[in-house]
Amino acid sequence: MDRMLYVAMSGAKRVMDEQAVSAANMANVSTPGFRAQINAARAVPVVGEEATTRAFAVATTPGADFSHGPLTQTGRNLDVAVHGDGWLVVQTPDGGEAYTRVGNLQVGADGQLLTMGSRPVVGEGGALVVPPGSTVQIAANGAITARGAGDPLVGVAEVGRLKLVNPPTTDMVRGEDGLFRMREGLPPAEADAAVTVSSGVIEGSNVKPVDAMVAMISQARSFEMQMKSIQTADNNAQSANKLLAYS
Repeated sequence: MDRMLYVAMSGAKRVMDEQAVSAANMANVSTPGFRAQINAARAVPVVGEEATTRAFAVATTPGADFSHGPLTQTGRNLDVAVHGDGWLVVQTPDGGEAYTRVGNLQVGADGQLLTMGSRPVVGEGGALVVPPGSTVQIAANGAITARGAGDPLVGVAEVGRLKLVNPPTTDMVRGEDGLFRMREGLPPAEADAAVTVSSGVIEGSNVKPVDAMVAMISQARSFEMQMKSIQTADNNAQSANKLLAYS
């Protein structure tokens, strides 16, 4: 059988995978701090006794677009956006660390600082807990102060400090939960004093809706072309069978 059939099949499969990535990016256009996923493929020639006229589509290592998203002023004390490069640290269910740019935080019923996804935010000294009912302020260096009702405006105690990190993006991988982690075998990232945040600001998704839509349209056309190639290979096989039957 002509290898053209398998070549077209591999191309169609890769296009379907790319469409899934584009659809996921489109679904997260309004997700704060989201980083667009990148999924690429490369052509690998089919090696055999014949001339190299066929090439398979093979997936390459998926990555992420680490460009910054737009900033929106919210005026909410618990909304923070990281300046430039850097990450907030959250605790994973297994007790490890993960990294995110999602800065719309909240205070849980027990006073623990959480993301909107209910993931505990990690401080330089461990878990961050503020007195329930207090007014929380987050400074540029990540220092968190909490002032209770009736407390003076001066001399407010610091209850913790956000752990802000900035590991090389090449050392990070995205998990199935959308959070980034250090690659297997690497230690957790150390706090970086050079990373700062702004309070009352939230960073949006870096997905560009128009680009994502154009990519989906292009992928749909590419899938149609692969299907046409499969149909052509099938027609060629049927014609060959007829010629053999007549001989």
